[in-house]
Order: sequence, then structure tokens, then C-alpha cells
Amino acid sequence: MHTREEKIEAVGRVIDVLERLRVECPWDRKQTNLSLRPNTIEEVYELADALMADDSPNIRKELGDVLLHVIFYSKIGEEKGDFDLVDVCDALNAKLIFRHPHVFGQVKADDAETVVQNWEALKLKEKDGNKTVLAGVPSSLPALVKAFRIQEKASHVGFDWENKEQVWDKVKEEIAEFEAEASKMDADRMEAEMGDIMFALVNAARLYDITPENALERTNRKFIKRFNYLEQKVKESGRNLRDMTLGEMDAIWEEAKKSE
Repeated sequence: MHTREEKIEAVGRVIDVLERLRVECPWDRKQTNLSLRPNTIEEVYELADALMADDSPNIRKELGDVLLHVIFYSKIGEEKGDFDLVDVCDALNAKLIFRHPHVFGQVKADDAETVVQNWEALKLKEKDGNKTVLAGVPSSLPALVKAFRIQEKASHVGFDWENKEQVWDKVKEEIAEFEAEASKMDADRMEAEMGDIMFALVNAARLYDITPENALERTNRKFIKRFNYLEQKVKESGRNLRDMTLGEMDAIWEEAKKSE
């Protein structure tokens, strides 16, 4: 692997290229924080896809795209006289050192959970106690990820189940409440209760050390693979999915499951 000096030089080359593009390329020259934002979101999702697939070549590629955006925003900040990449790195270093007193100070933390609890307490301290526990959860996060982060942060201050098994009573309670509203066909209440079920299931995932986003994406990919198998088999038979009975499709679906 590369030396520390080679890594620093590599980042420097990216900075040099971007600075030239910012001057000579019409597209790069016109970009602003807001115009870049949609691209940044897309790049992060592409990185997330590569991570989910454990695709090293694509992880490397997408990390480069995300790094480019970090450097690009820093360059825009520099042009506006607000900050530059050095300020970004210095702020990050200061934060990492402050939030890891078990490494850079005298605080003791023997397990990851203690580290996370200390981290949350220090984050509040950074804001002189004026920041609420949940204020650090970005409002623009996708709902599934946001639910997980909300519950995670609440748990770090002791707002959690005494035993993780208790969460299943909550899940069953929410399902019963949904069924009650579904019998009345009240669309608004049904939506609210379905949200409660999903929130409770996210909580269950957290308590069992499962990342719900990863779990659901795993199932998404599994469904796509099986459905593609079904579609291909039907196509090979010269028929159309719309002409198939549910029983016929289920039989091929079971084939797809066995083929895995």
C-alpha cells in the first residue's frame, strides 16, 4: 500500500486538477453549493450501493467521487472567503480528538457502547447544552434511516427497553392498532398506524444489532433476483406474466428460492 506522503501527494493532485477545472471548464466554473447538492446525494447513494455489494473496485471509484465533492465544496468556501480544505480538516481533527477522550485523554471506555454514549454526551457539551438530544438528526434523512438514528440517540440517554425482547409486545400492539383502523378503512389513521408498526420494527432491528436499511435492501435485492428469475422463466415458456395464475407464478417463485 501507499505511504502517508504518497497519500498526501495524491490528494494534492486532485486539488490541483479541480482548481484548474474551476477556471477552465465552463461546467465546473458555474457550480455552486446548491447546484452540486443533488449530485452529492447521488454519489453517496452510489457509494452505498457499492458498499452493500462489497464491490471493492466500485467502492474505490465512488469514494473518489465523494472525495471530489468534499474538495469541491471546500474550494467554493475558499472562493467565498469562508473556509478552505485546511479549515475543514482542522475542524474534523479537533472534533475527533475532543470526542475520543478514551484515546487522547484520561477517560476509560472498554467497549463500543460506552464510546457511543460518551460521544453523544460530548456532542451536547460542544453546544453548551443548548442542543437537544435529537437535534443532530438531519431532517432530510430518508425516513427509515432517520427512525433508526432517532431511536439510537434516545437510547444513549437511557430512553430504551430494559430487555430487548419487550419490543415484540410493542410490535404486536401496533399491528393490532393498525388492524383496528383497517377494519374502519380510515386511510389517514391506517397510514399513521402503519408508520407506528414500521417505527417499532426499526426499533427491534436496532435492539438486535441489525441495520434496518441494510436488512431491507438485502430483501429488495433478493426479491428482484427472484422476480427476474420468474420473469425469465415465463418468457422462455412463451407466455406473459399477466396470463399466469398466482399458483403458477408461486411454483416458479419456489424454484427461484431453491436455485439460491
